[in-house]
Amino acid sequence: MTHVIDAHFDLLMDVAIQRELGRKQVIAADYWPDFIAGGVQTVVSAIYIDSKFLPELGLRKALQQISALHAEADESADKVMVCKSVADIETAKKAGKVGFVLSLEGAEPLYNDLSMLRVFYELGVRFLGLVWSRRNFVGDGSHFTPVREGRKGGITEFGVRLIEAAEAMGMIIDVSHLNDEGFWDVVEIAKKPIIASHSNCRALASSMRNLTDEQIKAIAATNGVIGMNGVNIFVADRDEQSDLEHLLNHVDHITKLVGVEHVGIGLDIIEPFMKYESPDALTSLTRKDFDVVKGHIQVPEIVRGLASRGYTDEAIELIMAKNFLRVYREVWK
Repeated sequence: MTHVIDAHFDLLMDVAIQRELGRKQVIAADYWPDFIAGGVQTVVSAIYIDSKFLPELGLRKALQQISALHAEADESADKVMVCKSVADIETAKKAGKVGFVLSLEGAEPLYNDLSMLRVFYELGVRFLGLVWSRRNFVGDGSHFTPVREGRKGGITEFGVRLIEAAEAMGMIIDVSHLNDEGFWDVVEIAKKPIIASHSNCRALASSMRNLTDEQIKAIAATNGVIGMNGVNIFVADRDEQSDLEHLLNHVDHITKLVGVEHVGIGLDIIEPFMKYESPDALTSLTRKDFDVVKGHIQVPEIVRGLASRGYTDEAIELIMAKNFLRVYREVWK
């Protein structure tokens, strides 16, 4: 395997919290060994802001996470590198380091100030996830389960300007977590390839966070890529079917629908962060989240699973990294 990209991982929230507790070199101690054992050379690090901090602390929390990554790169310069370009990704890989690219998971840190986008770009953010599963100044998120709400909206006037500014700057638009109304607006607004960094197929698992066949076709039509999400609720409608084989069914579905050139990996590994959920919140869930791929150390299991289904080495390389790299080269400046 020449290259593995995980297009979505929420590690920075954990890293920032651990650093606030006085720890250093958190990535090197807690994550790097599994990255190396699993052959993962590039990680898209999402900047996720918990709803309890919004709106007042959205910007501060985002900047703390970015600062944490840069500090980690300084402290573990032999292992960790912040990447802002494909050339950086290749440099990190050749040096045996894990390259980290920053992504906003929801535009909340920008509030409704378009000028903030340039600040985040200069700090290394190369992906703009428009929303998380809630409403913001850009549009409406797709909830994990039905909630009581009024009429859903599409992309707002601010959202249109933000998408246009992000694409002009060289940032990739990420539609994971966006509701259906907003999704189709993005298809009309965006001029460059779009991605869904961590979304599966609604035909196989009914969560609204997953994509319909028509949405998959629309992403492919932009030359975009969909990253396969390994969280149980997006893999299958029943926990007993939420396993690697059912995750690979999503790869098969997209490949048959639009071609292997539009599939990637965005595992959204969640179990390391469940420690921050309250016991009451966990017991109230109808389904408790778990990972069908138990950490990055198990990424080779995906490769073996794909090979067992007849995917060629070339196709596997496309899925594991090359498809996303194609989009990075086309959009980034």
